[in-house]
Amino acid sequence: MSNKLNVAIYPGSFDPLTNGHLDLISRSSILFDKVIVAVSKKSINKNYLFNENERLNLIKKNIQHLDNVSAQVFEGLLINYAKSINANIIIRGLRALSDFESEFQMSLMNRKLNDNINTVFLMPHEKYTYISSSIVKEVFSLKGNVDEYVPKSVLEAMKNKHE
Repeated sequence: MSNKLNVAIYPGSFDPLTNGHLDLISRSSILFDKVIVAVSKKSINKNYLFNENERLNLIKKNIQHLDNVSAQVFEGLLINYAKSINANIIIRGLRALSDFESEFQMSLMNRKLNDNINTVFLMPHEKYTYISSSIVKEVFSLKGNVDEYVPKSVLEAMKNKHE
């Protein structure tokens, strides 16, 4: 048996953090020695509700109870970030079959860039399989109820953004 720590990163925009994200973070904390939630900086392809520091702070509020989980902001190529923090695992969530194709392509590219870093796919609890940050933002913007999809602190922050 190896003494090497399994350091996993769970990357994403987390805009906003959902209960599905928290489900994967919680289960990852059981599977790996250390988990780093890696919050991506702004992307030209995304329209953000929260800036990276707001997203980071909301995550930190909701992972305090998990001793082996931390959160950081990163920018640039994920595989370079993973290498810089000595992570050997990338966690990716799969909600539905439609997620698989793009995640599979990213996983293969990451392996080509650095085959010492493996991708592990986790499925969220079935009650979260249809939830995404995009859907939560859209439903919320149209005055729909998203209480059961995001932590209370995130819901409060969303309400403050729309005041």
